[in-house]
Amino acid sequence: MHKAVIIGVGPDRGLGAQLCKRFAKEGLHVVAVGRTRASLDAVVADIRKAGGEASSVVADATKEVDVAALFSDVGTDVDVAIYNAGNNTPGRILEMESSYFEKSWRVACYGGFLFGREALRHMVPRKRGTILFTGASASLRGRAGYGAFNSAKAGLRTLAQAIAKEYGPEGIHVGHVVVDGAIYGEKIRRHFPDADQRQDRLIDIEGIVECYAFLYRQPPKAWSFEIDVRTSLENW
Repeated sequence: MHKAVIIGVGPDRGLGAQLCKRFAKEGLHVVAVGRTRASLDAVVADIRKAGGEASSVVADATKEVDVAALFSDVGTDVDVAIYNAGNNTPGRILEMESSYFEKSWRVACYGGFLFGREALRHMVPRKRGTILFTGASASLRGRAGYGAFNSAKAGLRTLAQAIAKEYGPEGIHVGHVVVDGAIYGEKIRRHFPDADQRQDRLIDIEGIVECYAFLYRQPPKAWSFEIDVRTSLENW
């Protein structure tokens, strides 16, 4: 059975968890990866209850040994690998500690390199596979107050482009999804009590997830590198 390895999985109404459930519906064995055992167990239980197959691995996306062990444990039959790690890290440059900037880069960019490289090591010998990266508005433009996050996400996008051009001829499809705005999910509802009242301006999780599934299903003679997704009300 082909497998989907998805890293950056948290609460049920988060993008990572919903990606897991969507790719289980594609008939793949989903490997949910994140740092919180309870969240991973809940996603795996839901997928199995719905008739799908899933397992979980606790791993830190920024630790080389964790990412290498993850793919070693998963085995060779990885059909799709999704890098969804990285939270927004706001802050003005003059008030920013160098450790804060580095941590932002490690999660949003360096971890993408580790994950992409290990996925390639499993996919290239088979000359097939899809690697997808989660981007953000920050992937495309700098913004005051977000220097750390902007630079990390832009770096991830450029890395993804390089991987796409380097390994596309070897049968590896690489895609990047720009999530241009806040997601209507558990995180924003927890931090912003008025989220339900302005949900028309928040991006629908299921709509985002369909973008990943679309990229995954594309045939080699009609590949896309990137999809950007936003609400109809977004000022872009």
